[in-house]
Amino acid sequence: MAHHPHTPHADQDPHGHGHSHGHPHGPGHDHRTDIDWAAMAQHLEAQAELFTPLYERALSWLGREVTEPGLIVDAGSGPGVVSCLFAETFPGARVLAVDGSEPLLQRAGERAARLGYADRFGTLEGELPDVLGELDYPADLLWAGRSLHHLGDQRAALAAFAQRLSPGGTLAIMEGGLPTRFLPRDLGFGRPGLEARLDALEAEWFARMRADLPGTVAETEDWAALLGAAGLRHSRSRSFLLDLPAPAPDRARAYVAASLSRLREAFGEDLDADDRATVDRLLDPDDAASVHRRPDVFVLAAHTVHTAVRAV
Repeated sequence: MAHHPHTPHADQDPHGHGHSHGHPHGPGHDHRTDIDWAAMAQHLEAQAELFTPLYERALSWLGREVTEPGLIVDAGSGPGVVSCLFAETFPGARVLAVDGSEPLLQRAGERAARLGYADRFGTLEGELPDVLGELDYPADLLWAGRSLHHLGDQRAALAAFAQRLSPGGTLAIMEGGLPTRFLPRDLGFGRPGLEARLDALEAEWFARMRADLPGTVAETEDWAALLGAAGLRHSRSRSFLLDLPAPAPDRARAYVAASLSRLREAFGEDLDADDRATVDRLLDPDDAASVHRRPDVFVLAAHTVHTAVRAV
């Protein structure tokens, strides 16, 4: 499980599911809903690095609520980009990256070492939420960034997360937000509104992904109520924006192109001929109207963080 900005949508995730384009997790052309996280390592890293300004604002907000945490657990850490941001934001904390993918945790450990955090950075491999039973001591802050929606029984997972908090500890989950946008509604060719139609296909895929999870339970996504049901209190929610205006820098264009390619692979057969042709033009680096070259490409995303506190 990985961060996932987060389906073919990249942001719902890193993990990416909001429903946003480029979700870090993407199905194949056969509409499979299982995800090879290790194969997505570079995409997950590139996405989280691009979304770093959004994460920095979210962590700054958390820092005003969580003062001097001793242990921060990143549940569903993926390759550790956000885990390392926690180490940077909270210099007195030990950070533990938890994930079910050993290759992603290896990258997380290597990143922490490069950045000078190795002496207070650890990894724990195993499936959430059960693996949290292996923690040596409770967490002062437990973060699940677009990873909860990959667990079949989200209510039970939140209860398990809450049990691993120290008294007064904070649980923070990043779930929901708005669909990411890269392009104007009218591209100057094709039928306007392409991204909205891709959103609809992603939403259908996300529903299938949830339905296919082991032990899946349908749940109303009232996060404040679910956090309360887990025995936590003082719930708060806030959304954070990533705004990279046109003309997008090269690394943003590379992310847009990779995300659009994943969507083309996942949903190409579900698009009508006109939309398929539009996507193919957008992905053709020799076409002046492609995302590689057109001046109006941007990245605009909003992710929502929900927090609650364990009673002292």
